[in-house]
Amino acid sequence: MCKSLPTKSYPTDLNGEIAPPRIYQIYQRGLYRAKARIKESNLNVISDKEEAINIAIQTIYNQRILLEDYIRKDLRFRYALKPISPIEDAPEAAKLACRAAEEAEVGPMAALPGALADLAVKSMAKIGCRVKVVENGGEVSAATDREICVALYAGNSPISSKIGFVLEASCLMAGLATSSATISHAISFGEADAAVVYAEGAALADAAATRICNVVRGDDEAAVQKGLEEADKIDHIYGVFIVKGRYVGRKGRLPKIVKIRNLDINRQIHLQFHTAVSLERYF
Repeated sequence: MCKSLPTKSYPTDLNGEIAPPRIYQIYQRGLYRAKARIKESNLNVISDKEEAINIAIQTIYNQRILLEDYIRKDLRFRYALKPISPIEDAPEAAKLACRAAEEAEVGPMAALPGALADLAVKSMAKIGCRVKVVENGGEVSAATDREICVALYAGNSPISSKIGFVLEASCLMAGLATSSATISHAISFGEADAAVVYAEGAALADAAATRICNVVRGDDEAAVQKGLEEADKIDHIYGVFIVKGRYVGRKGRLPKIVKIRNLDINRQIHLQFHTAVSLERYF
């Protein structure tokens, strides 16, 4: 159905060692919030426990080391444009990305940022924290006992930074991912300002958003409809929200959508890779 569509590009520099991340952390409104960068992984982590912040970032750091070694042995993972099976000693992030990519019928690199976010959230759960939120360059994985609003950043669209998706308090993990052809450094073969997918995990949401964004091309209204029809072909996603120009389309079950007033754009988290959403409480 979509196996001929190229995946998005997620550049991986296999040269040199991965430097331990510098963590920039603040405590605000009863929550610890931290930013860190590990090569292409631009991370924003929120938790009620300071220890969980370090655990999440260390999990992604460890997985990145394993992934780079793995990709040297299996270059299919880096370049495949359709689903592949991981080789026997693949790290957990590669296995999770391959499973999500198979669901969405794209290459595994399309699911990798979301897979890393999911694994980080799972690692945070082991110490019993109540708020577990990880954004990896626009792909959000969360399980939290309070509402978290993810503000939509869609480039020059009139609704960019004006609305947000409220992830409800739940002990169950949820994923919200965005693919964009107009604001991301990733290669996209569509024209959407934003294709947002809500799913049970960020890995699947990430892969599905890539597939949907790739088909949003042409006249704005028709392109949005084409994306919604493509979403119908992907199993196990909850809902989709597509923005192209002045047109938006939605289908399925999405988090509550709210207006965001008086949002200081400088307080949003804008990252260099795959930026499409940013974490911010709504007011």
